[in-house]
Amino acid sequence: MVSQSATLAVNERLEARQMAGDPVLNLSFGEAGLPVLPAVAQALAEATACNRYGPVAGSRTARQAAAGYFTRRGLPTSPEQIVFAPGSKPLLYALVASLPGAVILPRPSWVSYAAQAALAHKPVLWVPSPPAAGGVPDPDRLAAELARIARTPSEPRAQLMVLTVPDNPTGTLAPRRLVEEVCAIAAAHDITVVSDEIYRELAYDPDGFTSPAELLPETCVVTTGLSKSMSIGGWRVGFARFPDGPRGAALRREVVGVASEVWSSLAEPLQAAAAYVLDEPLEVQAHIVASRRLHRRVATAVHGELLWAGAACRPPRAAFYVYPDLDPLRPGLARRGITTGAALAEHLLEQHGIGVLAGAAFGDDPEALRFRVASSLLYGRSDEQRWAALGSDDPLALPWIDAALRQLRSALTALGDDIPRGAASSTPPPPV
Repeated sequence: MVSQSATLAVNERLEARQMAGDPVLNLSFGEAGLPVLPAVAQALAEATACNRYGPVAGSRTARQAAAGYFTRRGLPTSPEQIVFAPGSKPLLYALVASLPGAVILPRPSWVSYAAQAALAHKPVLWVPSPPAAGGVPDPDRLAAELARIARTPSEPRAQLMVLTVPDNPTGTLAPRRLVEEVCAIAAAHDITVVSDEIYRELAYDPDGFTSPAELLPETCVVTTGLSKSMSIGGWRVGFARFPDGPRGAALRREVVGVASEVWSSLAEPLQAAAAYVLDEPLEVQAHIVASRRLHRRVATAVHGELLWAGAACRPPRAAFYVYPDLDPLRPGLARRGITTGAALAEHLLEQHGIGVLAGAAFGDDPEALRFRVASSLLYGRSDEQRWAALGSDDPLALPWIDAALRQLRSALTALGDDIPRGAASSTPPPPV
């Protein structure tokens, strides 16, 4: 039995509490938290009369736009390599269902990967991420696990590996050297790689991004969408780039077959909006740059609060996530009966009105005191506030963001009463 997605479930719980008047700070949900760019809304509105069933893979116009998007990023692509879908989730599931063998996942990783493997009756091979970044398995441990499987005929062969570049839940970006090492292992074992690049446009250093598809041109599928870069998660616009050549074409045919029986096609008005975005007019480019800047400022501030409280935490390099480890606070937390990530998340919610998602939801060790913090819902409750945050030179000084950071600091201070401030960091306390 597969339960409701942990991210969706916790968000619904927190929204219910907010509607009931509870002063809850929602740091649990990975929604981009910004308004729709008016030009994109206009593109959608102008296409509302398009009410027919279109091609399963998407219209020629939309696929050409997506092909151009990838080509401009160093991945020459034809429209015949593209498939659109109502979000990238269905594409990820179709790929898991279409490819044989066990699924390799970095630990921790996004909540839906393992759940989709379970839906498709595929075993998961978990490999911890290295200290450098999440989203990819540690190369040495991956090689060791694959060697062990080769010596164990009864264990299913791993033929698919899902990478997240940049990563959710850690908010990090795997450096090129690390991506190269993992891809070399995949190539040596003939493993198909699915690179989930939904956060690519929100990498703080876009020039530091390396797509596995650059290194595995015949065996890497890229999935992505507009939910994060354009803040239109509710529109459900996803697309995938399949490798050129016979192997990629065969896999694309299988996925299109699944699509034809499950979602038929992405709604044509949404394809029109997607084509507008993927042609990348100047206002779309400017909107993404401003979004990236805001995400970086606020996520970095949240990271500073966590370090000052005594947590260990990788610095964010993309998107709007941080993934702290409160193990340095374990003795004091244990005296309060808090010994697991889930108990810590529940304590933060019930005692401090702060919603986070425990690491166990991402396949992490349930005993670890780790959780994901999503800072993107701090930008405001109204579109007016969100536009103000997006355009501000100093978003941290805005009253509603300042108040949220103060609430977070108060909760973290209460958690860390047993250790000095800044015990895990030599940096000064962040301004609030």
